[in-house]
Amino acid sequence: MYTKYSIEEIKEKLKNCLTYERYIHSLGVMERAIELAEEYHLDKEKAEVAGLLHDCAKCLPAEELKSYEYLFDESEKLSKKTWHAPVGVQIAKTEYGVEDEEILSAIRWHTIGKKDMTDFEKIIFIADKIERRTRENDFRDKIEAALNEHHNLDDAMLKSFKITIKSLLKRKLPICFQTVDVYNDLLEKTRVNSNENSIV
Repeated sequence: MYTKYSIEEIKEKLKNCLTYERYIHSLGVMERAIELAEEYHLDKEKAEVAGLLHDCAKCLPAEELKSYEYLFDESEKLSKKTWHAPVGVQIAKTEYGVEDEEILSAIRWHTIGKKDMTDFEKIIFIADKIERRTRENDFRDKIEAALNEHHNLDDAMLKSFKITIKSLLKRKLPICFQTVDVYNDLLEKTRVNSNENSIV
């Protein structure tokens, strides 16, 4: 057990604090996280909990989220859309009894990511982008294609960042400094892997 509640009890609690669409999204992320955990030989029970709880703070009022500002990285202060991730860690701890650091870290970094993420953190990040219940087909299919081409989590991560950065630029929204750092890091890693794979 990674929480003080069963999965069904967590679902009931989430129904009361998330919008209907956000709740359905959370179910989708949970389902996709389990599939990715199985595919990449990771802990499916942990993935189930992390996927279900990744957005547990998403629907809190902005004023309440901002009261946790001391938890934010400097770059996260640029966009309210990222605030729920660090706050979600606290909610997962206090409201759901989660103590497992791997689950908490996956919740923490599922929005802007960070350099040198673990495979577990990556599958939660990716599951958030490719869940089948609420994500648009075009967006999801592009990331799925990148994931499947070389069976590489970094390729899928990089594709996701490319799409996100392009969207932020188009809408003239701020981009977290860390997002750029992670993008550059992934770009370098995938280039190195591509070069290594091309050597016969």
